[in-house]
Amino acid sequence: MTDSLPHQAGLPDRPGRPAEDRRHMIRRRTLTLIIIVLLIGVPAGYLVISANQSRDSGRDKEAKYAATGLTRGWPSKLQRRIYEVPVPIPSEEVAYYETNNWKTSRLYVQFETTAAGLDAFLAGVGVGRDDLKRDKIAISDRDQRVTGWDLGGPGPWWGLVHEQKNPAPTRDIVVDMNDPDYPMVYVVSRTVP
Repeated sequence: MTDSLPHQAGLPDRPGRPAEDRRHMIRRRTLTLIIIVLLIGVPAGYLVISANQSRDSGRDKEAKYAATGLTRGWPSKLQRRIYEVPVPIPSEEVAYYETNNWKTSRLYVQFETTAAGLDAFLAGVGVGRDDLKRDKIAISDRDQRVTGWDLGGPGPWWGLVHEQKNPAPTRDIVVDMNDPDYPMVYVVSRTVP
């Protein structure tokens, strides 16, 4: 008597899987594992790296804004535009510091320039040398403490307060004319948000 089911050629009976099917299964599982790693592992790894970079960036910003005193270098073009502080070229010993709170934002800038640079700076602010007053220390003691400036030395000192209507900034300017060819300029520009 013959089996009711015809015997298919090439397929053995099912007591155990053939070696070729086993290799196919291992390959399939390996491929599935690689796909899972790529779909889950790579994005997860990216998130971890991104979170670490974000945390590091926050720490850098925190350290920058927790610092007191001036930072050597030029304020950004955006800062110079917002606070209307046109640092002239050439200038040396350029340093700045910015503070912000809900009431007032301030940009503190210092630079040494030439006599022509001073004239260009004052013209850029909208004033001239005639507006400077001898022995006028226009920058408050509080602002001097923030930056570490000591504007009580021998001088001669010239200064002015250039007030403008909001939202334009008010600028306190002091110039050390000890060397008239290379005056040292101190500026505090403040805006009210």
